[in-house]
Amino acid sequence: MAKLDIKVENVVANARIADELDLRYIESKLEEAVFTKKKFPGLVYRTHDPKSAFLIFRSGKVVCTGSKTEEGVRTVIDKLSADLRGIGLEVDEHPDFKVQNIVASASVGKELNLGAIVIGLELEGMEYEPEVFPGLVYRIEDPKSAILIFSSGRLVITGGKTVEDCESSVNVLLEKLKSLGLI
Repeated sequence: MAKLDIKVENVVANARIADELDLRYIESKLEEAVFTKKKFPGLVYRTHDPKSAFLIFRSGKVVCTGSKTEEGVRTVIDKLSADLRGIGLEVDEHPDFKVQNIVASASVGKELNLGAIVIGLELEGMEYEPEVFPGLVYRIEDPKSAILIFSSGRLVITGGKTVEDCESSVNVLLEKLKSLGLI
């Protein structure tokens, strides 16, 4: 089987941009900012160019989603910093960030028999409840990740901190499926 084309869908990263932030002030100054303290302790701020979303907390910590690369994360976090400096806040100009999770997708190119996979892998590291969710969740310890496997042959890989983690996870799964004669 040829190497699968793995496509990064989302990079989730976090950073500390300040020691403390006034979320009500940010909401009052930035049009795309929404703070509903009763529902969630963080402020949600969306950017459109490039498209991303931030959860901003009073502690000065932020979680960034929506980028497809680490370079994209760098760009949007710097834009957030510039936006906040633009309304008079003291925040780091180029905050350090750490990738927490990469969500990627791939396809094995053919339909899969999820029931046979469950039997073949003997429920090792997996969850499969077709009446609740149409995919099989397969957990891998090294690299620590989870792969959602769908009967269409589509895979969704989550939990990796690098693209290489995602690729390694898929390779672990494919080797097991090949050894069982399931692909």
